[in-house]
Amino acid sequence: MFSKILIANRGEIALRIMRACKEMGIQTILVYSKADADQFYLKDSDYSVCIGPPKSKESYLDSLKILSTADALKADALHPGYGFLSEDADFAQQCADAKIIFIGPTPDAMLTAGNKINALNVAMKVGIPVLSTKADPVDNVEDAVKVANQIGYPVIIKAAGGGGGKGMRICNDDESLQKNFANAKAEVGISFKDSSLYIEKYVEGARHIEIQILADKFGNVIHLGERDCSIQRRFQKLIEISPSPIVDDHLRKQIGEAAVEFVKAINYQNAGTVEFLLAPDRKFYFIEMNTRLQVEHPVTEMVTGIDIVKQQIKIAAGEKLGMSQSDVKFNKCAVEFRINAEDPTRNFIPTPGTIKNVIFPGGPGVRVDSHIYSGYTVPPYYDSLLAKVIVCKDDFETTIRYSKFILKQAHIDGITTTIPALIAIINHPKFIVNRFDTTFVDSLLFTG
Repeated sequence: MFSKILIANRGEIALRIMRACKEMGIQTILVYSKADADQFYLKDSDYSVCIGPPKSKESYLDSLKILSTADALKADALHPGYGFLSEDADFAQQCADAKIIFIGPTPDAMLTAGNKINALNVAMKVGIPVLSTKADPVDNVEDAVKVANQIGYPVIIKAAGGGGGKGMRICNDDESLQKNFANAKAEVGISFKDSSLYIEKYVEGARHIEIQILADKFGNVIHLGERDCSIQRRFQKLIEISPSPIVDDHLRKQIGEAAVEFVKAINYQNAGTVEFLLAPDRKFYFIEMNTRLQVEHPVTEMVTGIDIVKQQIKIAAGEKLGMSQSDVKFNKCAVEFRINAEDPTRNFIPTPGTIKNVIFPGGPGVRVDSHIYSGYTVPPYYDSLLAKVIVCKDDFETTIRYSKFILKQAHIDGITTTIPALIAIINHPKFIVNRFDTTFVDSLLFTG
């Protein structure tokens, strides 16, 4: 087992990883930017090193500074968390070259799964259903129109080499595709190294279902069930549910086996998430794979009792999975609520600023993952996530009923947050009776 791990991230996920390391008796090295110099958790790490100015490119995305710190402090391994360098195959290779274990997949597997076009072609090869029979990059709007007419409108423009909703545009005809293509191309070019776009069939009324997997270095692969991530704004998740209230045991087995088959096909190792769309006719389609720890991993941990971060570390250290598929049980329901510094009444624009007071809920079946505190200043440089409130009870109905009570106890004063929107969503009649899809939040009007 490792003796020292560098955590190449910030905020709640850096704290989450550090807690797992402490429980395992592993020393931690935290890197931070000048904007995060006041983070309370820095003092609890064995080592903390400032690696640059607030801008990500000069700190959290500066691989040379991060690897130099790991080398100087003799780190055995590096955990990238999510975002930043977590899905950068070049960085994973740099870690390997520096003889530092990257806690994640191999660079080759990351290259295959991380590029959505490559991943779609693998899925088609092994017989997993996909939305489009032609998975190729489109270099110009003329090619995009040809592909769209081949597969039929509506379609969606997607980035091949990145996620987070960047570049995604839904198009219903040639005119809207021609109008959106250039903007999508420009946004992707700014956001990712790979600016390739591709066109995919858009499924109306679909649910976003993802499968958490674990895979060791000995070919053992299991899945930890599904998460329903259909409650989104700007193609980014707000609420996640495990298990999905729309997925039964038979469908779970089918989608889970498809995810495992895909992972085995690319010789994947460590934790990852295979994502699908579930159409109204209950047919499912592979869309992509995330080769990292997901923001919403706590709901899976709450339902299964399996610590995914610990499993990541053990797998990276060369240990075999200590469980089989039959050991994984789904006896509860967990829901994660992402509290972001955003204004729901202004299209969820970020709202950085100083937090005057914070009160988080507690009680049986409640977990809060957060790095903020009263007096904390939310910087404008990074993702707007402030906290994740996870509620776990026996079933979906009980969990949501309890969540209505729990969310009312959460207060973050001084800035605008998504708390009122989350409360409005789970009180909406369609949500309560499980009749929502990926467009649900877009259909609501938040007026404050």
